[in-house]
Formats: sequence, C-alpha cells, structure tokens
Amino acid sequence: MQLVDSHVHLNFAVFEPDLEAIAQRWREAGVFRLVHSCVEPSEFPAIQALAQRFPELYFAVGLHPLDATQWQPGAEAEIDRLAQSDPKVVAIGETGLDFFKADNQVQQEQAFWAHLQIAQRLNLPVIIHCRDAAVAMSELLHRFWQTHGPVRGVMHCWAGSPAETEWFLDLGFYVSFSGIVTFKNASQIHASAAMMPSDRLLIETDCPFLAPVPKRGEKRNEPAYVRYVAAKVAQLRQTSLDSLARETTANACQLFSLPTS
Repeated sequence: MQLVDSHVHLNFAVFEPDLEAIAQRWREAGVFRLVHSCVEPSEFPAIQALAQRFPELYFAVGLHPLDATQWQPGAEAEIDRLAQSDPKVVAIGETGLDFFKADNQVQQEQAFWAHLQIAQRLNLPVIIHCRDAAVAMSELLHRFWQTHGPVRGVMHCWAGSPAETEWFLDLGFYVSFSGIVTFKNASQIHASAAMMPSDRLLIETDCPFLAPVPKRGEKRNEPAYVRYVAAKVAQLRQTSLDSLARETTANACQLFSLPTS
C-alpha cells in the first residue's frame, strides 16, 4: 500500500533530533511521497535541503495568510523566481485566508490574489489555507476565475461543512483532510469527507500539528500518522483502506505531478 502525505512541515525544530528515524517510520507506513508546504519564502533554502536529503519529498513556496503583514513590493517576483529555481517545487503555497487569528482581510486578499496569479502563470497548483473565511474565499476565487480564468489546487486541512465543500468542488479544487477528521466531535468534517467524489480527495498530516487519534495526545505529529487519517476517511466512506490509499495517492500524484514509481 502506498500513501501520499500531501501537507507536511518537516523543517520545524521539533523534528531535528530524530528526522532519520521519522523518515524510516513514514516509509514503513507506506508513505512514498510527501509535499512540504512553505509558510514564508525565507524557509525555502531549508525546505530545499530537505528535498535533496529525502528523494520522496517535494515542496511548495509561498506566504501563509497569517504572515501577510510581511507582504511587500517584490514578494510576488521573489516567490515566482523561487518556484522556478528547483524542479522539485510542485505547488505555490501555502496561501489563503485566515480570519480566525487575524483581521487584516484586505492585506490577506491582496497576497492571496498574487499567489493565484503566480500559480496560474507557472501552471502549478495552489495550496490553500482557509480558516473562518469560506465565504470570502469562495467570492475571491469566483472573481479570479471571471477575470483571469481557472486555477487548480487543494483546500488543505479542510474543516468546512458539506455545503462549503461543494463550493470549492464546483471550482475544480481538491480537498484534503487532516487528523481533525479522526476527532470524535468533528461531525461536520466527517460529513464532508463522506460526500467527497473519489477523484478529488487527498489526505495529509499537516505535521507537526494535529496528531490524529490514536496519537492525539502526542505533542508532535509525523508523516507516518497519515495512515490513521486514511483509515478514518475510509471508514467514513465505507470503503477499504487499500482502496482509499489507491484513490488518494493517484489524486495527489495527478494534482502535484508527482512520480508514481
């Protein structure tokens, strides 16, 4: 069985002491591809070094919406340049909107719009963070489609309702579920995972955050635990783990243009 962890943050200091052992565990769990997200362009060299160290690791470049205060003239050109500087860059992001922890909506939307332009220009998918911002996100994406045309990507660590999920499916996006889907009281997310079309579904850990049940009490999530996410999503969809693994792996390889062997 092969799995893809479509969203990791392995450059965090919490992984430094035993990263080789962590890699061994993800390989033993069947994780044969990983996509490393980026929260600010200054991370690029460290993430690039990890991608060189681990052949199965691919990565993105972008600015997280909670760091949108750093958006300055020249940031778009810098992200564009970095995205073209390494063939293992497979996405733009993570980017998006987060109104849970910040209220600088205009600034976030300006930065997000620029990321969409880069992604479309380079024909790369965009990794979208959306927290307490589904309505604004949907409206902005519709505006972008009307003025610039479609862009492809994934709603990562998705926690929206089935109705909100439909908004982004209608725009052609993939939807990725994290360890939150394993939480007992996440009924809205359970319903969204159950109704997803099989060709748009992804799974992720978003490690080191959001460790899934039965590892929820641990302070550090890791890529091997994506198997628990896969098992829960398979249960919700009343399918086998093997089938869910095949579907989500094919989807991730399709979206991010990942090698399949």
